[in-house]
Amino acid sequence: MGALEGRIALITGASRGIGAAVAERFATEGARLVLAARTPGALEEIDDRIAAAVDGAEVTLVPVDLAEHDRIDEMAGAIAERFGRLNILVGNAAVLGGLAPLAHVEPERWAETVNVNLTANWRLIRAFEPLLRRSPAGRAIFVTSGAAGGAVPYWGPYATSKAALEALVRTWAAELEKSDIRVNLLSPGVVRTRMRAEAMPGEDPTTLPPPESLAGLFVELASADCRRHGETVFA
Repeated sequence: MGALEGRIALITGASRGIGAAVAERFATEGARLVLAARTPGALEEIDDRIAAAVDGAEVTLVPVDLAEHDRIDEMAGAIAERFGRLNILVGNAAVLGGLAPLAHVEPERWAETVNVNLTANWRLIRAFEPLLRRSPAGRAIFVTSGAAGGAVPYWGPYATSKAALEALVRTWAAELEKSDIRVNLLSPGVVRTRMRAEAMPGEDPTTLPPPESLAGLFVELASADCRRHGETVFA
């Protein structure tokens, strides 16, 4: 029996990179998956990979743009109707927002970055806390970045949104201290992803660890046995 046997897990940004790697590992651990991402075709590809690797895997695909915040509420309603609860929430979806001096950032890029990296995660918290409370061991994991703790030139929208995400998640964790829900942040470090390639186009991706190298940490934090709470876990 896998470490997540029968547990219902929602993963955002699940069609590629870290989200896809976590989805595949959760499936091997017996989780029932709800995978959310913007691109239907990419979601179908990860669904095919899971089906080929895990016999009988239960996967629900949700093509959704998390910047359309009302869709998050709709997704929560659908999950409540189908499953009645949520055991694991993985807030992974994010955008880089471009690299530019702050004075040159276009307002539309700033708004998109904050909407996806910060506000969408608050809407996930707002929509899914009641369903996590219905689980005897609700777990939530949000993906942050080392950029949140520094002052790196040209990374303003992304770094600001991730720093705010950390404040958001730590606040929520403090509010849930006496509940059965455990909430943590995971900082993956340098990983071979499309976002990393966008930020560092001259870098050789073969020198970087693959997203699959992080999957074990996600399983640990998603497990009903996990007691860590309000922490930032570094890979």
